[in-house]
Amino acid sequence: MERWIKQFDKTVRDPILAEMDHVLKQTYIPKPAVKKFLASLVKNEDLATADPCAFWRDVAFLDIQQGGNSQHVMLTMFDEVLHKHCGFHTKDCGTNPNAFVYLDDAIFTGNRVLNDIRAWLQTNAPKTSKLHVITVAFHRGGQWYASQKIQEAATAAGKTVDISWWRCLEIEDRKSSLHVSDVLRPTSLPIDKLTTDYVQSLSYSPILRTPGNRGENEFFSSETGRHLLEQEFLKKGLHIRSVCPHLNKYQRPLGNMVLDTLGFGSLFVTFRNCPNNCPLALWAGDPWYPLFPRKVN
Repeated sequence: MERWIKQFDKTVRDPILAEMDHVLKQTYIPKPAVKKFLASLVKNEDLATADPCAFWRDVAFLDIQQGGNSQHVMLTMFDEVLHKHCGFHTKDCGTNPNAFVYLDDAIFTGNRVLNDIRAWLQTNAPKTSKLHVITVAFHRGGQWYASQKIQEAATAAGKTVDISWWRCLEIEDRKSSLHVSDVLRPTSLPIDKLTTDYVQSLSYSPILRTPGNRGENEFFSSETGRHLLEQEFLKKGLHIRSVCPHLNKYQRPLGNMVLDTLGFGSLFVTFRNCPNNCPLALWAGDPWYPLFPRKVN
């Protein structure tokens, strides 16, 4: 932590640490919290009916992630809580499935869950299926996008899929809710050459947030604290892009994003990894020193 914060100007170090302490108490999800969430779903009557063990016996757990290890980790954790509650493992389930489960830690842009499920629909999915997508968190924009595109993929494949989405934390990031979002969306742009040059390179000018809102989940301590992180992470993200040779064009100052923006801006981190959709200042490496060293796919 000390080595990381010393990379910022001295005048903002203590305020950044104070605000990050506040934010991460709500956006950092430790392993016990993930296990607790999964255990609650095993017994959740809205999902697993009044006879949960019989329900899970007839579920097929999808292992179809095309990149990364997050699905394997989540499947292993779910297997542990399922065995503890019902006495059998996920491999014992779904011989003749009535439903399917797709597990992952989070949904950001929605592209990963979309690509995985689209490939499944094109190959092994039955003609008609019930699918439960379970994630620790999802960002509403990504969940909405994935939901729409999955239905289009199902139609193109000549199949029908009924999807239910289950999550512990729902994060507002939609453009339509910009001013009440839970992600980093600056209210103004820093006045310096790196910022000016980067903004001019974008296809469209950034849409700025109207100040005065801590977000629906109130991750931020105040507008002042939020503004500080938005400004300092944006400036440092642009600096990191200028000195780190291995970043691609989509790894934007406030987080990975295909669209031409300042970045995704998420502050959601788990015990397992820091997503690249978080600001570069949190995870980028050499010569920058990260707060959360990132495991790459």
